[in-house]
Formats: sequence, structure tokens, C-alpha cells
Amino acid sequence: MPLHLTKVAYGAQSLEDMRGWFATRGDEAFLTTRYLPKRHAEIVPANGEAGGSLFWIYKHQLVMRSPILRFEEAEGGKTHIVIATRLIDVHPRPKRAHQGWRYLDEADAPIDLGEAEIADEAIPAKLAGELARLGLV
Repeated sequence: MPLHLTKVAYGAQSLEDMRGWFATRGDEAFLTTRYLPKRHAEIVPANGEAGGSLFWIYKHQLVMRSPILRFEEAEGGKTHIVIATRLIDVHPRPKRAHQGWRYLDEADAPIDLGEAEIADEAIPAKLAGELARLGLV
């Protein structure tokens, strides 16, 4: 089971704003962090198993994810978290905002939305978040 990361979509005004940002980046994007995650081998296994994703927090909910491709050294002793720019919608799940990134176990990660749900057949994110907060979904 891969390990995932969470990060706040800081500066995003809407989900379309996020999609637009990623659409201009090509196939990969780089997030620079001060330190290589200690559990990086669980996020991107060297044995060829499926790796983890970076789950995006928007308005206190996990709403989308980007597959994590690898980690690279960056200037000044920092690290690039290299992610795919393909955004995958997930069933919204409440998550408090935080600085930087945090780990997310596979068991706690929201599942991907199906094709029919992406076509606006899913519960609206705000309503899903409220239902989840109340423990109804």
C-alpha cells in the first residue's frame, strides 16, 4: 500500500483555477520542499509498485490528487516533489488545512470519482463535506 501526501492548494480561487494552472505545466510539475520526506520510499517504491499521490486540500476538503512520480534534488539542498499534472477527482473528504505537506495513509485516502460522477452526477463538494462532517457518508 502506498503512502500519500496532502497539501493545501494555496492561492487557488476555484477548482477550475487549479485545473487551469496544471494545464499550462506540461506532463510534470515540481513542488519544492526544504526536506526529503523521511518516508519517501513508501511514497515512491523502488520495486515498481504503484506509488502514492499528492492529495490537494481546497476549502478544507481533499478534492483531487496528482500522482507522485519521483523525488529529485533541487538547488540549495532542497527537494523537488515531481508530480503528474493530471488531476484526478476524488470523493471529497474533510481535511483541515496545514502548512507544508503531511502524510496520508492509503486507508484514509478518499477514493477516485467514477467517470459518471465526474460528469456532474456526484454530490456537490460542499454538501458532501457537510454530510461527511456529520458522519452520514
